[in-house]
Amino acid sequence: MNKSELKDFLDEKVIQYNNFDFIESDPIQIPHSFSLKEDIEIAGFLSATIAWGNRKMIIKNSKKLMEIMGNSPYDFVMNHSEDNLDSFDDFVHRTFNSLDAKTFMKALQNIYINHDGLEAVFAKHQEEDSMQKSIHEFKKVFFEIEHLQRTQKHVSDPLNNSAAKRINMYLRWMIRNDNKVDFGIWKTIHPSKLSCPLDVHSGNVARKLGLLKRKQNDGKALAELDFALRKLDKNDPVKYDFALFGLGVFEGF
Repeated sequence: MNKSELKDFLDEKVIQYNNFDFIESDPIQIPHSFSLKEDIEIAGFLSATIAWGNRKMIIKNSKKLMEIMGNSPYDFVMNHSEDNLDSFDDFVHRTFNSLDAKTFMKALQNIYINHDGLEAVFAKHQEEDSMQKSIHEFKKVFFEIEHLQRTQKHVSDPLNNSAAKRINMYLRWMIRNDNKVDFGIWKTIHPSKLSCPLDVHSGNVARKLGLLKRKQNDGKALAELDFALRKLDKNDPVKYDFALFGLGVFEGF
């Protein structure tokens, strides 16, 4: 396929997968059960944080997190006590355990009380065509509270050559607005700055389509893929995440 044919092919796949049906089997269904901005962004952040492994288990455990928080994540984050945090004692998703969950509650409370919320922190350090420095700076703010060293692994740092798949996915959810799947509730950051959530599926499809040559799914590969996708649509490059993910997961491309 030449560039024009490739763009047409991927644009068709975006239309095929970027619709309401996508929500039913994706962790983004968790924040879609809320209407308050802060509930959406906190539910989305927590769901994206544990979004690795079996998708059904991700959704199940994300729902469990919401239930522990009384299905009012913002209220819980702002008003929880130490006793309330004991409710997480039995929670575990792969390597994310109750100690991590409790730290996340305290970190989120600090962000909303002292840093004007999640959107404000991410918006502060955005660059002209990238959110990777913003993610790096967000991690520093997130862990400025007292915490266990082990919990830091649950927030990736792209400046350490991580593809930061889950947090890039979260930013897509919050910033990109398609009136279907992605919320677009953060207005201070433009979708053109977003990076594709690079994982095994999207990476393999991107390589087969000639969008990516690097073999590892790391920060350098993400930069290469970003460059290729921006050539296809400079204003909304991460819409192609739906095409790459759909081709890999649903079609075995």
